[in-house]
Amino acid sequence: MKKHLSLALTALCAATIAHARNDVLTLPLDEVVRMGVEQGKLDGSVKFYLSGAKTPKVSARLGEDVSNKKTNGVGKDDAFGCKWAALSALIAFQESAKRNGANAVVDLHSYYRRNTVKNPVTYQCHAGNIVIGVTFKGTYARTGG
Repeated sequence: MKKHLSLALTALCAATIAHARNDVLTLPLDEVVRMGVEQGKLDGSVKFYLSGAKTPKVSARLGEDVSNKKTNGVGKDDAFGCKWAALSALIAFQESAKRNGANAVVDLHSYYRRNTVKNPVTYQCHAGNIVIGVTFKGTYARTGG
């Protein structure tokens, strides 16, 4: 009996792994920033500029950073989960930027599993069966005069 149970569990695990998903969603970052400001999670003191987007003049570059955030995707719409994970990453960047004396994050881009994807409007999110994740890489900067 134990042998049959063990074989059944092994088959179930193999089937689950075979059907694991890693859907890539491409979404606009401005929706996430707007949501963060409306919810009071982003205070507007740090601006976010995706790679290739027009930015104000950068007077100082203050180092690069990576933010990798995940959320439980069970029972959530993928797009909603992606926005939530992206917002968590932006909040982390905002707090670090303030500590570093920056008022912007420039050259912000998707960096999931160290795969660089640059777009001036959108970011990538990866949605699996259980976890939804976003990874950003960007440079802290001071902009303006």
